[in-house]
Amino acid sequence: MRILIVEDEAKTGGYLQQGLSEAGFIVDLVQDGLDGLHAALEGCYDLVILDVMLPGMDGWQILQRMRAAQHSEPVLFLTAKDSLEDRVRGLDQGADDYLIKPFAFAELLARVKTLLRRSKQLQPDNYSIADLTLDVSKRYAMRSGKRIHLTNKEFALLEILIRRPGEVLPRSLIASLAWDMNFDSDTNVIDVAVRRLRSKVDDDFSPKLIHTIRGMGYVLEIREE
Repeated sequence: MRILIVEDEAKTGGYLQQGLSEAGFIVDLVQDGLDGLHAALEGCYDLVILDVMLPGMDGWQILQRMRAAQHSEPVLFLTAKDSLEDRVRGLDQGADDYLIKPFAFAELLARVKTLLRRSKQLQPDNYSIADLTLDVSKRYAMRSGKRIHLTNKEFALLEILIRRPGEVLPRSLIASLAWDMNFDSDTNVIDVAVRRLRSKVDDDFSPKLIHTIRGMGYVLEIREE
């Protein structure tokens, strides 16, 4: 699972990134509020750990912009302010939990796991667009009532696309989510995987759903033919 940390204190941010990485998470660290907002809106994260006091844009503003953009991933606030007013403000604006600095890493890790479990329970198991259906829990895909047999990577790729219909997903994001690797512009592994998935999902059906956006990435959507 992927976690975004927005924390301007380099020592604290590095400590959290290392600890959560050792706990098995994929962790990105950003130290500026504006960069944090961009990462939260453009990335695909299961959890955001957000400091309140940040350069460029504070945590309150980032949270407001995330929720206004319909980003519902859980947010854990970190703050040095131990006041009821601040905690209520954060929860009212859509934060899911609140941790006061200084804190023990074990407590943060426990809260992270709790938030991720709760978020996973709220996520739908079934996705559909046009006549394509994906059942995540049962691990099968169907189109026009016909079962589509996918490899594990093809299933992961289709799940990434169908969870964000109509959104152009860059190759770099697909690489990090499906392959847990940094995107290398010299490799065509993403393009090959999409071609194989498209041959199973689109070639024998209409309308076509997987589209290439030249120079940008791929999108799953219904287009008029």
